[in-house]
Amino acid sequence: MNFRLGGSLAGLLLIGTLSARAQSLAGVWQGVEDEFAPQGYCPSVLRVQQRGGENVFGVLYQQSGAQAGISVTFQMEGTPTPAGLTLEHVRKLAESGRSPFRYWCAGSITFTYDASQEKLTGHATYAPQGQCSTGTFSFYRIKLKSAATVPAGALTTLRVSGRDVRWYADPELTQPVATGNTYATRLRQTTTFYLKQNYFATAESPVVPITIRVSGPVPAPGPATPAPPDSLRPLAPAPVPVPPAPLPALAATAPVAPLPPPVVLPTVLFKLATAELLPTARPALNRLAEELRTRPTLRLRIAGHTDRVGESEKNQLLSEQRAEAVKTYLVQAGIAAGRLSTVGYGDKQPLYPAPDARNRRVEVQELF
Repeated sequence: MNFRLGGSLAGLLLIGTLSARAQSLAGVWQGVEDEFAPQGYCPSVLRVQQRGGENVFGVLYQQSGAQAGISVTFQMEGTPTPAGLTLEHVRKLAESGRSPFRYWCAGSITFTYDASQEKLTGHATYAPQGQCSTGTFSFYRIKLKSAATVPAGALTTLRVSGRDVRWYADPELTQPVATGNTYATRLRQTTTFYLKQNYFATAESPVVPITIRVSGPVPAPGPATPAPPDSLRPLAPAPVPVPPAPLPALAATAPVAPLPPPVVLPTVLFKLATAELLPTARPALNRLAEELRTRPTLRLRIAGHTDRVGESEKNQLLSEQRAEAVKTYLVQAGIAAGRLSTVGYGDKQPLYPAPDARNRRVEVQELF
């Protein structure tokens, strides 16, 4: 188990791919370390990204059981293996709930990949420190396993990988539509669903957008069956009039106020193709932190976006990382993490024709 009593250690993990001939492991993995350990378990989120060449790198977030206030983020680096990946802890990027009586273990993790389940199983060997010895990881990734394009109007079963998957019609996760790995539906237009895994979910658990495109025209309704001639219709008894039932009283409901529109932070910029904030971002983020301090009930959603340059899958991960970088800055400025949520939209919501640096933006939106 990664978390021990004695001192503390963190986890942000970005991983790459097995090799040019193997399936990409890029994306976001969710799971747990030491699920059945008697001393406790660590819900974990593993973010995977490819680096050029054979080296891989990544980000691993972990928390102590259900205690979101005790968590860590590690940077990792490693190399592919025939079965998966081997990763080494490089440095601690963030830590909350620090205590002289707690510590996190560091060393190396060897992962094996199961493509049928989109699962990573990891065996950790930690450097000697207190009770650090070994640990076991189980991670799952949400990935579309059925066709990405379906016939318009046809009954289609969508299928994804993942554990305890929840489907939503909106990125705010207020409109649930299904649970599990399959969803039967009829789509008349291109639709994006937003999925989360409830398997050891944490505040860092990602929302994964899955876009299903439709092809062909929506089928028109079939012709109505013609009525038989009057001479062939059976006689029916005259209906007995029934007095109408009284209408139930309508409950007075207050209209639901729409969320305020998102606000673009134009000076919150990053180094090219990274989630590293530029110095120009600090004044705006400091003002935002001050606003949050003066309004203790204010909650924000932080949304990351990229331009339509490069691979869409990498842009999706980069947008999530940039939103997380802004959240980390605000938490370090004293804002409670529970008041901030993050989401990444990749290159799906440009404001300007690509390529345009203004599309590589961060937005914040007030939540009720």
